[in-house]
Parts: sequence; structure tokens; C-alpha cells
Amino acid sequence: MTLTPKKAQDSLIQMTELVLPNDTNTFGNLMGGRLMYWMDIAAALACMKHCAAPVVTASVDNISFETPIKLGNVVHIEAIVTRAFTTSIEVHMRVWGEDPVLQYRYKSNEAFMTFVALDPNGKSRPVPPVVPESEEEKKLYEGALRRRQLRLILGGKMKPADAGELKALFYEQ
Repeated sequence: MTLTPKKAQDSLIQMTELVLPNDTNTFGNLMGGRLMYWMDIAAALACMKHCAAPVVTASVDNISFETPIKLGNVVHIEAIVTRAFTTSIEVHMRVWGEDPVLQYRYKSNEAFMTFVALDPNGKSRPVPPVVPESEEEKKLYEGALRRRQLRLILGGKMKPADAGELKALFYEQ
């Protein structure tokens, strides 16, 4: 089966949420778990847009919370597919907070997530390749193979000695 490649930009999802009291901790900050929930939804939508199939979360890379998002602020989540492998899809996430009263926007965090596309029987299925166009998309695309190898090593699915892309960073070939 030959799958038609799709542009990275065609998968772009932008999601906006308002931080309400039920979304916050005792410090008036957006709870990390709530933000991860919203990020998971945005990333899944980007993947479904890319492969026109249901997807499930396979992994979440490190999520570092740089700046807290306060009660009453707006959360902007941007998700875009960076690269597709056989059945898995990597998504890059960016999150900003916005103070609607003072009218300024600030970066909250950034992360990568990986999803697997499913066929009607719930088994993994092939996904279309990604075509990066902008310089940023190309940079994310190129780094995806190294990030994938690192995920596989950390998940016990690849031996470090087999991670050629990662070794190339540290040793001359």
C-alpha cells in the first residue's frame, strides 16, 4: 500500500482554553495534569488530521513547566506533526499562556508526543510520510529520528549500540 505524503503544516492544530477555578491548584496556577490532558487532545487531533485514522498515545517526552499559567489566563496550544514512521507519528507541542487583561503572551512549555495509528481492528496501521517545508519543520523532521531512538532506548525496545543516529552525534563515523 502506497500512502500519499502530507505536508506537516496540514496537520497543524491550534487549541485555546480558559483557565477556570476547577483547573487550578491551591496557588492559583493551572494544574500540570490538566495541561497535559489538553496537550494530549491537541496532539491526537493533529495526528488524526495527518493520517485520517484513530490514534492512541504511545509516549510523552519530557514536559518542563517553564512558566505557570494563572487562573483567568488563556492557554494556547499548538500541535504539529513533525515526522511519521511506519505506524507511529511524532508531534511537536508548544504552549503559551496569555493574560487577557494585561494583553501579553508568554511561553509556558514545549514537548514531543508520539502516537500510533489504528486500523478498524485496533491494530497498528501504516501512516503517510510527512513533507516538511519550512526551515523549522525541516529541523524538527531531521531531529525526530534521534528523538525516536532515544525513546526506544529508554523504553527498553532498542539497544544503545543500535542507535546509529545518536552515536553519530558523539563519534565520527
